[in-house]
Amino acid sequence: MSGWHGLGKSGLGGKLGCAVSAALAVVLVATAMAQDQDSAQRGRKYKAPPPVSHVTVNVVRATTGKPVTDASVIFHPLRHGRDSGNMELKTDSDGKAIIDVIETGSTIRLQVIAPNFQTFGQDYKIDKPSMALTIKLDRPSRQYSIYGQDGQSGNSGSGNSGSGSSGSGGAGSGNSGQSGAAKPDQQKPNL
Repeated sequence: MSGWHGLGKSGLGGKLGCAVSAALAVVLVATAMAQDQDSAQRGRKYKAPPPVSHVTVNVVRATTGKPVTDASVIFHPLRHGRDSGNMELKTDSDGKAIIDVIETGSTIRLQVIAPNFQTFGQDYKIDKPSMALTIKLDRPSRQYSIYGQDGQSGNSGSGNSGSGSSGSGGAGSGNSGQSGAAKPDQQKPNL
C-alpha cells in the first residue's frame, strides 16, 4: 500500500483511467483513418480481370466429317492487327480443343495444323461468352511448281522417277534429242 493508496477506489483514479482510455481510443481511430486515406492514394489498385469467352474448336475431315485427333490448334491473339503471342492446344479423341482464357471482344488468328492435311488459318472475332467453331480440314492438293511447261504446274501426275537420264517418260525426254540431264528450267521437281 505504498504509493498507490490515493488512486485505488477514489473518484479521481477511476475518472482519470476513463479519460486516458477515451483519449487513447480517439488517437487510435484518428491514426486508422489517416492510414486508410494514405493507402487509397498510393499503392496498387485492384483491377478486375476482363471477361473471357469459352471457345470450343471442333476439327473434322472435310470429306467424311470424322474428328481429327492430335491436331495442333494454335490461337494467336491480335492486338492492333499484330500477333501478340500464341497458345497451342491439341485436339482430343473427339477432335475438340477447348480454351477459356480468350478475352471477350478480342480478335484471334486461329491456325490448325495436322499431319496429312492442309494447314488452316483464319481470323475470328470472339464476341460472345461461348463460341463453337468447326474447322473442316482438306487433304493436300497438288503442289504448285514454277518449273511447269506452258503455264501448267510442273508435275502432270505421271510418275516422275526423278532420274536425269533421257528416255521416254523421263525428266530428260524434252531435250530435243540431246542425251544427259535436262536443263534446270526443264526439270520436274521430285514430289
